[in-house]
Amino acid sequence: MTTETTYNALFICTGNSARSILAEGILNKLGQGRFRAYSAGSHPKGEVHPLALATLERLHIPATGYRSKSWDEFVVPGAPVFDFIFTVCDNAAGEACPFWPGKPVSAHWGVPDPAAVEGSEEQRLKAFKDGALTLRRRIELFLSLPLQRLDAMSLQRELRNIGQE
Repeated sequence: MTTETTYNALFICTGNSARSILAEGILNKLGQGRFRAYSAGSHPKGEVHPLALATLERLHIPATGYRSKSWDEFVVPGAPVFDFIFTVCDNAAGEACPFWPGKPVSAHWGVPDPAAVEGSEEQRLKAFKDGALTLRRRIELFLSLPLQRLDAMSLQRELRNIGQE
């Protein structure tokens, strides 16, 4: 009888309204119970961008239950202990992060901010779709890694490489 490990992953973006929300939804869907994904922001906007939710729906991912929240929620007693932490915006990658218990492996997977795109509705939707597709591809590569066979340094290198593709 084998027991499958469930890994916890946190996606961080400054505002926690678009990219980190998309990544949370995509990993929860593609991870099929092997992963529990969360998202947070260093300076959360307080609301999820409507086009992020619409993009999740277009990807056939449930778009309910998301909220823009501070990473402070994840450093209190009883919060999930993370195995992986990913920054998905350049601002968050440069900020001083809280101390994360459990020595999670971290990587920067920067994606342009679709919420910052101005223009027609079509242009804005395309920006969200492009961001989601980039995150989906990176998450698919992440899920293909033999996590239990990689040592911490190799895993760190692989995750950083994924963020540079």
